Amino acid sequence: MKYLKYSDVALVPQYNEVHSRIDCDTSVEFLGQKFILPIIPANMKSVVNIDIAKWMSENLYFYIMHRFDRDLTEDIANAQDWKFISFSVGAKIKDKIAIQEIGKRGHRVDCLTIDIAHGHCKRMKVMIEWIKKHLPETKIIAGNVAVPEAVIDLSAWGADAVKVGIGQGSPCTTKDKTGFTMPMFSCVKKCSNTSFSKENGFMISNASASEDFDIPQKVPIIADGGIKHNGDIAKALVAGAKMVMAGGLFASCIDSPASFTTINNAPYKAYFGSASFQNKGHNNNIEGKLTNIPSNEMSYEEKLKEIMQDLQSSISYSGGNNLTSLYNTDYIEV
Repeated sequence: MKYLKYSDVALVPQYNEVHSRIDCDTSVEFLGQKFILPIIPANMKSVVNIDIAKWMSENLYFYIMHRFDRDLTEDIANAQDWKFISFSVGAKIKDKIAIQEIGKRGHRVDCLTIDIAHGHCKRMKVMIEWIKKHLPETKIIAGNVAVPEAVIDLSAWGADAVKVGIGQGSPCTTKDKTGFTMPMFSCVKKCSNTSFSKENGFMISNASASEDFDIPQKVPIIADGGIKHNGDIAKALVAGAKMVMAGGLFASCIDSPASFTTINNAPYKAYFGSASFQNKGHNNNIEGKLTNIPSNEMSYEEKLKEIMQDLQSSISYSGGNNLTSLYNTDYIEV
């Protein structure tokens, strides 16, 4: 079987009866709340900062604030009046202490993303159990993984959603330095076929259960990596993702945290991976690099508006009037 990147597929247009593409609904239900778009800026230092996170929270966009050089306990305390509180956490002792303290304070945390490069591991299981013990009302996103068996395990351990994608981000060098990766379209397609039913437990299948009371529930997948164009978001949804994470699309915005520079009189932004020297501050186990990417010369707000309009067009081409039409869209290899 050939494994496919987003650039390896094209989506097939379908007959549509909507009056205008602006009538198409791009909103998504995720982790019990409704958001304007199924897009998430990558939880990386050069992509999102605390001010952007707060703005996205107030404007009903889903976000995940990064965990690097941050005091999670104080960040959560300062975000108690936000509409939606969504932060990242690691799996070290200091992270466990922070979670315990947040629980003692009784602070609200809507969502925590456990951020481990190779998320299919014992440390992930232990951290999920720790968060569930001290913050039982908090939704948990766990990742990253790249195979259905990992999705099954993380979900069985208690994750409410699973982040999928290893070695496919443009500033990531994991695939070159370790040899491990999975092309994103096929990776998402395989991982999103994981369902859970009370009667049968986990299964890797699209088949429905025979009993009406036990319809398998899809494990929500976040596709993380490989997004180069707005149209790749639609392709990720077609592959089965519930949400899509993108880094470069937002790092290139004029108000992103990425440093601004000029190359040959053109504006660029310095985009770097979470496992890069620029993020770590040391040279141990480096699996990321700094890439100067052209600025899109748009603000975050303008970029999100553009993504919404392009996604409305994608929905109209898929033959429906909301995101569900993309879940049944055909594609061809190109």
